[in-house]
Amino acid sequence: MDWSLLSCGRGGHVTYAPDEPAVRGRLTAQTPSGQAWRCLRCGAFVIGPPGDSGPAAAAPQVRRGKEVRSAFILRIFAIERFIRALVIGAAAFGVWRFSYSRLSLEQEFNRALPDVRRLYMDLGFNFQHSTLIGLVNHALELNSRTLGYLAIGLGAYAVIEIVEGVGLWLLKRWGEYFAMVATSVFLPYEIYDLTVKFTVLRLLTLLVNLGLVVYLVVSRRLFGVRGGKQAYEARLREDSILDAAEEEAEQPPAGKPDMPERSAGRSPPAGEPTQPAGGAAADADESVRADRGAPGPPA
Repeated sequence: MDWSLLSCGRGGHVTYAPDEPAVRGRLTAQTPSGQAWRCLRCGAFVIGPPGDSGPAAAAPQVRRGKEVRSAFILRIFAIERFIRALVIGAAAFGVWRFSYSRLSLEQEFNRALPDVRRLYMDLGFNFQHSTLIGLVNHALELNSRTLGYLAIGLGAYAVIEIVEGVGLWLLKRWGEYFAMVATSVFLPYEIYDLTVKFTVLRLLTLLVNLGLVVYLVVSRRLFGVRGGKQAYEARLREDSILDAAEEEAEQPPAGKPDMPERSAGRSPPAGEPTQPAGGAAADADESVRADRGAPGPPA
């Protein structure tokens, strides 16, 4: 799959006209339909005016190929972080509201408890060993201060998830470091929690977080892995169409070396081929006649 072309098809081409003539000439071409500019992402020539112009150093940094795929994966992780922040934030709000109305909820629960016990018996469930009833009783036994601390902790965790999501969505380097560190801190607890009681949800949570940490460290070259930030930026420059055009502009044009000028009548240096002036004039005349379609001199 061509990720660069897919990104251009979704978000449009990225064209740029550098002020430097040598670089500018390598990013544009004349076509029968008009002037075309090369897209800095997919490399295709797009007919029409450039999207922006200015010095080459001020050109936008465009992600290409694997970097487009990497950005897509990071934003999937960012969406997962936003969903998690929404759920945890809702839980924090619920605990906070519960801390202020615990007494009234306890009274309502005690009033409805006989009906709940009768429903359990009719359905054939063991009321005394119900996990749901046990959780409700445990929650009602907590005091308001404990519930307040729990709400603050859940709210702080939701804020961390939001910061992770924003950093990953914006594809910022600090966001990648923050997400990696914040996720790694909770991995030991998630492993312990999975050993205490195995559930599919806990396993999926551990796998998602572990996959994010490994992907960030290896693919984004965090903490000096695989050459670190310098190797990562060098790879970006290698894939850049604009940087390649600048390098080509700095190279001398390929061709024959310049011949030293000499004054009229001076003998050519040893080893330099000589050509009669008449022959050169005849060749030039032949070229003109050929361009005009005139017949050459008779043999």
